[in-house]
Amino acid sequence: MSKYYANGAVWGSATSGSESYEPLMRGDRVDVAIIGGGITGITAAFNLVKRGLKVAVIEAGKVGMGSTGSSTGNLYVPTGKFHTILSKHGQKTLDEVIRSRSSALEFIADRVAEFSINCSFHRVPWYYFATKEKDAREIDKERDAIKSSGMETIDNVPSGFPFPVKSVIKVENQAQFNPLQYVKKLAASIAGENCRIYENSRVTAVTDGDPCLVETHMGVITAGKVIHATHTPKGIYAVHAMMEVYREYAVAARLNVQLEPGIYWLNDENEKYSIRTYTNETGSYLIVLDDKHKTGHKEDTTTSFAKIGDYIKSVFNTEDIIYRWAAQNYSPADNLPYIGTSPLQKNTYIATGFEADGLVYGTAAAMIISDIITGRLNSSSAVYDPKRFTPAASAKKTLKENLDVITHLVNDYVIKEPAKLSSIMRGEGRIVEIKGKMAAASRDDSGNLQIVSAVCPHLGCQVHWNIAEKSWDCPCHGSRFAADGSFLEGPAFSDLEKFPQE
Repeated sequence: MSKYYANGAVWGSATSGSESYEPLMRGDRVDVAIIGGGITGITAAFNLVKRGLKVAVIEAGKVGMGSTGSSTGNLYVPTGKFHTILSKHGQKTLDEVIRSRSSALEFIADRVAEFSINCSFHRVPWYYFATKEKDAREIDKERDAIKSSGMETIDNVPSGFPFPVKSVIKVENQAQFNPLQYVKKLAASIAGENCRIYENSRVTAVTDGDPCLVETHMGVITAGKVIHATHTPKGIYAVHAMMEVYREYAVAARLNVQLEPGIYWLNDENEKYSIRTYTNETGSYLIVLDDKHKTGHKEDTTTSFAKIGDYIKSVFNTEDIIYRWAAQNYSPADNLPYIGTSPLQKNTYIATGFEADGLVYGTAAAMIISDIITGRLNSSSAVYDPKRFTPAASAKKTLKENLDVITHLVNDYVIKEPAKLSSIMRGEGRIVEIKGKMAAASRDDSGNLQIVSAVCPHLGCQVHWNIAEKSWDCPCHGSRFAADGSFLEGPAFSDLEKFPQE
């Protein structure tokens, strides 16, 4: 029987007894307020504290247990999209992307060594391969782009490679680790008077000004600067209209075959999987990630887990699936993250658009923003600037995303017929109409009915039910809510409103 973990995934078993932090119970005043206690926020806090600034980290849940804890723990410089960056932005930009990602990976390696963090960090090769002739060209284009920047690749199929191969790239000296353990220990290394970490403290509003204000239910933090280290910035930002938001699915199964440690990326037209192994005190696991779809665009998400399970069974001959989880992926319009200050803001910094590369890009973003705040030159800041203007590289994807938003608004509010309460079975959720208003109604496995507003508080789109995760997901900009309407993740500040019941 497999388990479902909303976050923490397979990493959770290695974090017992780790540090915890009190919620924000009163006001505070700091140089920099950091919203989010994942790898981006904790790395930024680490850098800023080391440079003499006083910071506060405000985390809605537990440190590391959001997007960081839902990752697969792979650390790599190549992204599989270097050829796209090269064609859209040119060699100079690609070289800067490689430099910033290389620096981020080495930053992590240095911190692991500096604090002797027991997070299973080890160097492994990265493989990018196709098993079908028609998909080999994509691998060949990526190989050319990698080599254009001077990175070395090995292009022959390694001895004992566990997959059939038509084309393969191997890049040595990448890495894997337990991301949750790393972030928790890095946070513990700086927690104190100059770095106050607040857990279970959800931000309800942010004001960019001089000073900035970060509001929670229990107190307000006054700060000279604010960093949104929340995977996507909270509130309304132009970058929300320039990103597609995806759910990606991961499965961890008992490993009963020999597989050399490594990052294995299969890039066939209909099968795109990230594969790795991981061993902890409970045993050895095979971790497989993918089968993504746009957030809120697919109701029966159980089929995504099933597809990965079928792949594992067919290739590795195992059905012993122990963990299942999902993660959010924000895909930028021009294939580059948005890191820095947003238009019309002066003291508030955002870091988003990492796609599936949040561990390395999140670390790079923390390094870049820390440099900007402390007046240090960082050559990557212009490349990732959210205010950049790249119409040729981003127009097509931006138009598509905004057409999707309009389509969902029309379908949900004009065309689609609401369901009847009586039609909702256990484990299901449906949009119903009650007294002329749209409501999101679901039944738990015990048959209890929960009814909340169907309107996402971010920008008013109608939420959709996610069967596997038992959540209400917004198809427009990726905000997600539990069955009872409580906020889970995304740009929204508040919960879905409780629907009045007689």
